[in-house]
Amino acid sequence: MKSLTQHLTQYAAYHRDKRNIATHFIGIPMIVFAVMILLSRPGFDLAGALISPALLVAFASIYFYLKLDTRFGVVMGLLFTIGLWSAAPIAQASTSTWLGWGIGLFFIGWVIQFIGHYYEGRKPAFVDDLVGLIVGPLFVVAELGFMLGMRNEVRREIEQEVGPTILRDMNAKTPS
Repeated sequence: MKSLTQHLTQYAAYHRDKRNIATHFIGIPMIVFAVMILLSRPGFDLAGALISPALLVAFASIYFYLKLDTRFGVVMGLLFTIGLWSAAPIAQASTSTWLGWGIGLFFIGWVIQFIGHYYEGRKPAFVDDLVGLIVGPLFVVAELGFMLGMRNEVRREIEQEVGPTILRDMNAKTPS
């Protein structure tokens, strides 16, 4: 299994423009929450807990994150718990509410993502490696940590491989 820095470095190679990273702070949480909403149905109550496909996917994702890094894994676990807790009432609402919120957030989140990749001048990471779909949420949390001055050793390792974040000149030719 790849290490935390290997996964983040591979993902970061597609995300060096600060505007693209900024769109990921909006788009990725929207997409993850939309998936939680959509997968929270069908669900059944077991001793006050909603058991659903969303819970199973969340457990598998959190396990992946914890195997990569305990600190980031715990943060991802907390965020996924809040997301599942927030998604459950929407999933239990009417079918039109459930689908409206789930599909709406999913669609808008992806539009925001593709706007960011327009600025980047590069396709999304998942196009070349589907693992990018699970690394994306971790990347957002890691970038937030870096902005707050945390995990600088990880940031340095990533930047050593792919360089610092920048603002690309949209008129300049990008390498293919």
